[in-house]
Amino acid sequence: MKTKVLFVCVGNACRSQMAQAFARAYGTDVIDASSAGISPAANIPDITHRVMRDKGVSLDGQFPKDLLSASSGADLVVNLSGVPLRGLPVPLVREWKVEDPIGKKDAVHERVRDEIEHLVMTLILELRQRAMAPPPPRNRRI
Repeated sequence: MKTKVLFVCVGNACRSQMAQAFARAYGTDVIDASSAGISPAANIPDITHRVMRDKGVSLDGQFPKDLLSASSGADLVVNLSGVPLRGLPVPLVREWKVEDPIGKKDAVHERVRDEIEHLVMTLILELRQRAMAPPPPRNRRI
């Protein structure tokens, strides 16, 4: 069974979009990925598309979405916003402290992209290990 993961950042224009795209590129066997923003931007900047294409990962079809409408049904929220998320109807929230590259040079976007790729791959491996773990023993009565 896949884990529904919602990646969240401020504008849903860069970090959370990158995380969603990496999760979809590498982990569809264990993750049902989506993304959202606290205050969604109008669009995903060209530089975000460009640095992801450099990794062979497309953001085609992705667009900024609102957190409140996207959070329903998530098993896990990964918060990249740097802002505490309160009152979400989800069982688990993880905080990833990743610099916001909006308005910064290409090198910052590339560094952030690579950091997010590593974090997403680590999450995917964790979820794969959990999926492969034997179920806990059941108490049997005779």
